[in-house]
Amino acid sequence: MQDAGESPVKSLPSPRLAGAALLALLAPLAAQAEALNPPVKVRYEEVVRSILYVPKYVALSQGYFKDAGLEVSMKTSQGTDKGMTALLSGSADIVLIGPEASIYVQNSESPVKPRIFAGLTATDGFFLLSRKPVEKFDWSMLKGKEIIGFRPGSNPLVFLETALRKHGVDPQKDVKLLNNIGIPARAGAWMAGQGEYGIFLEPEAGELVRNGKGYIVASVGHEVGQVDYTVFTATDKYIRDNPKVIQAWTDVVARAEKYVQDTPAAALTPQIMSFFPGMDQAAVTEAIERYKKYQIWKRTPLVTAEAMNQLQDMLVASAVMKDGARVKYEDVVVTDFARKAQ
Repeated sequence: MQDAGESPVKSLPSPRLAGAALLALLAPLAAQAEALNPPVKVRYEEVVRSILYVPKYVALSQGYFKDAGLEVSMKTSQGTDKGMTALLSGSADIVLIGPEASIYVQNSESPVKPRIFAGLTATDGFFLLSRKPVEKFDWSMLKGKEIIGFRPGSNPLVFLETALRKHGVDPQKDVKLLNNIGIPARAGAWMAGQGEYGIFLEPEAGELVRNGKGYIVASVGHEVGQVDYTVFTATDKYIRDNPKVIQAWTDVVARAEKYVQDTPAAALTPQIMSFFPGMDQAAVTEAIERYKKYQIWKRTPLVTAEAMNQLQDMLVASAVMKDGARVKYEDVVVTDFARKAQ
């Protein structure tokens, strides 16, 4: 298990950044809900380690969870499917995964049902990379090409297929999707020559670009629009038994989301570097700026019915769910905590 550590903010060069740093220091002094006492230990798993989850890393490094009386131990699942398995088996209390997993389990015979209670990312954080420079990218250029995709049924693949269809490219007929490469092996497969295009998160996307191994040509999330992509999820029983923990967690998420929206990338970078050892600070700042540009992070933790309905439309269109298997919003999302946190 990996415990969240503190990451000191280094000297900042401009008044704007200095002001942001001051806000970060004063934030814990702002009026907050009463901390849980005694503190509660929470076993938490993130889907992958990525700059896509900046608000969460800020909350960990800046002590937001400690302020709320939550002692968080963190693991990285390496996939939504693995994160959901940890949740259903009882080895994790809260997981950050794709919302599609809760829909799948709701339709399954599993006696344990997950519920989404807060959202972190407003849309897909994957970037489409080309192996060769492209002067003016058009999605029609992908026809006949080999693309490194993602696990069948996963949000990354569903969002990519949605973007392809939006631009008149049939994911099943017009392109060859490589969907059998494990998460840890994806960058290596690209480096070894697999795929003419591929989708990658930060920091991998930026690293490939800086090493001259790829060129970012599009944001998948920007093409699809605002549809919740990664969400905090717990079992229905855990939520019923621990409402104060869930509210405290959601309050932390809301606080972190607002702070990230209001803070420049360069001021956020030092606060998350401990989660990305060995990375260059300038590269991390660049990745944060790229995500800010495409409005990847949610402004509040509320996951709306509209977003979940659109996601189910996408799942049906990608043939990973039958139209008659749609689930009710209230069966997979509990909104009480997010509404109270706003």
